[in-house]
Order: sequence, then C-alpha cells, then structure tokens
Amino acid sequence: MNNNTTTQDQFHDSSEQDQKAISNKRYIPLLLINYTCLFVGSVSSSLLSKYYFNHKGTNRWVSTWVQSAGFPLLFLPIFLPYYLFKCTQRKPFSRFTPGILILSIFIGLMLGLNNLLFSWGNSYLPVSTSSLLLSSQLVFNLILSVIIVKQRITFMNLNCVILLTLSSILLALGSSHDRPHDLTRAKYFIGFMATIGAGLLFALYLPIMEMVYKKVYCYAMVMEMQLVMEISATALASVGMALDGGFAEMKRESGEVFDKGEGVYWATVLANLVTWQLCFMGTAGMVFLTCSLTGGICMTALLGMNVLGGVLVYGEDFGGVKAVSTVMCGWGFCSYVYGMYVNNKQLDDDHMQISHATNAPPIEMAQVVTPPSSDPHLRV
Repeated sequence: MNNNTTTQDQFHDSSEQDQKAISNKRYIPLLLINYTCLFVGSVSSSLLSKYYFNHKGTNRWVSTWVQSAGFPLLFLPIFLPYYLFKCTQRKPFSRFTPGILILSIFIGLMLGLNNLLFSWGNSYLPVSTSSLLLSSQLVFNLILSVIIVKQRITFMNLNCVILLTLSSILLALGSSHDRPHDLTRAKYFIGFMATIGAGLLFALYLPIMEMVYKKVYCYAMVMEMQLVMEISATALASVGMALDGGFAEMKRESGEVFDKGEGVYWATVLANLVTWQLCFMGTAGMVFLTCSLTGGICMTALLGMNVLGGVLVYGEDFGGVKAVSTVMCGWGFCSYVYGMYVNNKQLDDDHMQISHATNAPPIEMAQVVTPPSSDPHLRV
C-alpha cells in the first residue's frame, strides 16, 4: 500500500514538474499572442463600429449584437487543442462547475450592457473622443482592484493612473469644439455619458474577472468562460434587437439605408464579429495571465492608437487638446511598462544571487512572471 502511494506521489511530482516546464515555455508566447489579439481587435473594432454609423447605419442594437455574436469563433481555441492537435489531455469543459457557469452568465449580461453603452457612445462621438474618454475607466479600475482583489498601490501604477486620468479630463474640458455640426448638444451629452458609463462598467468587469480566474486552473477554462459570457451577452442583445424590429431590420438597413451597398454592409458586420472576439479574447487572456490592472492599462494604451486611427482613417480633428492628451496617455503607459521592467529585472537579479549563494540552478525569468494563482503550474 505504501509502495503504491509512493509511486503515485512520484508520478504526481513528475507530472507537475513537466507541467511547470511547459507553463514556463508557453507563458510569454501566450502573453504576446493575447496582446496581439487585443491590439488588432481593439483598434479594428472601434474603427469598424464608427464606419457602420458613418455610412447611415442607425441601429445601435445591431452594433451591440455584433460585439458578442461572433462567439462560435471561440470553439476553435476550446476544441481544436484536444480533438485535432492532441496537445492537451484535458477535455473541454472538464471541471466546469455550476458555480462557474452561473458566474459566467451573470458577467456576460453585465458585458452585454457595457456593449450597449459603448454602441450609444460610439454612434454620437468621434472615435478619437470616445477612445480618450474610455481611458477614464483606469482610475476606477485601480480603486475597484484594491477593493475586490487587494491590488497593492505603488508609485508606478498610481503615476500611470493619474496621467491617464488627467488626459481624459483635459479632453473633456475642450471637447465641446469637437462636436459634429449635425449633432445636437443633447445627443452629444448622451454619447459622452454613455461612454463614461461603459468605462465604469468595464472597470468593474476586469477585477471581477481576476477574482473569478483565481478559481480557474488553465487557459482553456478562460476561453470556456468567455464563450458562456459571450452567449449571455448575445442573448441580451438579441432581445433588444427583437424589441427594436428584429433581424428583419438588419435586412432592410443593408438594402435601403446603408449607403455603401448590401455587400459592404454584411462585410462590415462580419468583420465586426471577428475583431470584437479578438478584442475580448485578448482582454480575458491578459487578465488571466497578468492581473486586472495590467489588462486595463494595456487597453488604455491602445486607446491612443484608436485616436490616431480615427485621425488617419476618418480625418478627424487632431488639435492641441488631443495631441497633449495622447502624449500623456503614452507617457503614463510607458512609465508603467518601464516600472514593470525594473521590478522584474530586480526580481531576476535577486533570484540569481540566491542561486549563486546556494549553488542552485538559476530561476528563469518565465518562472518569475508566472500568473498570480494558488497553483500557477496549471494555469497555461
């Protein structure tokens, strides 16, 4: 009996060491892949959503629906590794408990409301203005991260949050001159407040996700949760579309309203489906692999790219206020990244000194930056 127990323990230790080695090898590439998805998805989806409204698309429920209706794309990262590539022994949705299912549905409904507020804001405001306004979510993200996940406040993250928040305030003070000529003050105010509301909801969404991900033991489960959340958000948007005319309205809009023709209309819808899934998949991965505050800061840094995209693609005004706001946004992000680099380098040097003092093999950087978890060996 004791021999069997010893053998099982040795096998468990060996498997855990193997999994740890795999985790260290996969962590950095997985992090880069997720940030690439976040980068491409965030910039492209924002520009495509504005393209829809610029060419007489009017249904905000359609814009909300496309943000989550691309959820079938998530079947690829969930099922292909097990059934096609044979690179994992875990079956999809293994250990996916009823509690995780309920949490995913609830968060998905919250995400659906966030999508609606974003659509309202994006329909009225220029891309550059709405992007910079969304950066205001970062200060709320920091506060809620401290409350919900006990995020430690440092000079590095506080400096970044202050700079990014000041950039949003600066934009707000001069935003009245940025209103399109055919847009009333009331509609501009609605767009302004809807965008701020979307930022606040997203600031709550990120630390809640970090808290939930502490109960998740692998990246595949993150994608499975994301699938359930997107289905819930799509259900909410579908109810809104049904009350507002349903999918028949999309067909009418594509043929009679959208001024670029029916083919371009459906291509825009399809492109939105893909880019929004990339954006949300990248966001979920960043929060899982790092933390909610880092995910929020990375997203806020991409808002500067959205500002430049709005200027380059749609010829939006880029006066002194937006220029200074963009510089402050970039400055805050760069200071945060540099602070992370210094901290990680210090950790690496400390581990090297300990290794030399004890004649132990040096700890690789990938081990130092493993995701926060009670069992980080199983998270990738």
